[in-house]
Amino acid sequence: MGMKKFKPTTPGRRFMTVPTFDEITKTRPERQLTEPLRRTAGRNSQGKVTVRHRGGGHKRLYRIIDFKRDKDGVTAKVAAIEYDPNRSARIALLHYADGEKRYILAPEGLRVGEKVTSGSAAEIQPGNALPLRNIPAGTIVHNIELHPGHGGQLVRAAGGGAQIMAKEGDFAHLRLPSGEVRLVLLDCKATIGQVGNAEHEAIKIGKAGRQRWLGWRPTVRGVAMDPSSHPHGGGEGRSPIGMPGPMSPWGKPTLGAKTRQRKPSDRLIVKRRK
Repeated sequence: MGMKKFKPTTPGRRFMTVPTFDEITKTRPERQLTEPLRRTAGRNSQGKVTVRHRGGGHKRLYRIIDFKRDKDGVTAKVAAIEYDPNRSARIALLHYADGEKRYILAPEGLRVGEKVTSGSAAEIQPGNALPLRNIPAGTIVHNIELHPGHGGQLVRAAGGGAQIMAKEGDFAHLRLPSGEVRLVLLDCKATIGQVGNAEHEAIKIGKAGRQRWLGWRPTVRGVAMDPSSHPHGGGEGRSPIGMPGPMSPWGKPTLGAKTRQRKPSDRLIVKRRK
């Protein structure tokens, strides 16, 4: 995938970049694999904002992705590579030998016309899904299950890839894109290869309006507010944050303060992320 730049005809165009979409082979999604996606604009069932800075944006259809890859032993042909507005990765449309169609995350290097399969007997090639038990150490994988049969939950964003470092007992040591090394059961499935569209992180939005198309509303700095709206607000002229330090709008420590709660699964973390 390449990047397209624009002539600086306006300030917003000056640094804007967009993908060329060279790898996209089909523009309309498979109708039977889509469903309506209701927007919540960051509000809960009572209409209260629980996630700030969300709302608006272009209407989307949700593409139903096969994260479980549970159709073992049936060969599928890659019919198309498509754009998905709900994720940074591209998706691949599979036509199975028995007539069924499914979407999967498109790994780097997967081309239209190639064959993919899943199951313990599958080959080690991009797009094939196998239990970690059957994948050699050193292999790059994505769409990794945390519990056997639950479907892939780890490493699904564009350009993501985890490396199998070692196998010990019932667990595999996986180095995730964040740098964290985590134990995952050998019976959990993973897909071979790195997630495609790695250039996604190089996209420059260029203007505020384009961020609004994506459903993101503006963020106002706390120091620009009044004291009743934010702990950083108020003061004569421009004021520093002051003591006891950076706060969220609700008075909780932020900007570097650790907020991660202890979980039972923390015992599976061998090395924390960087």
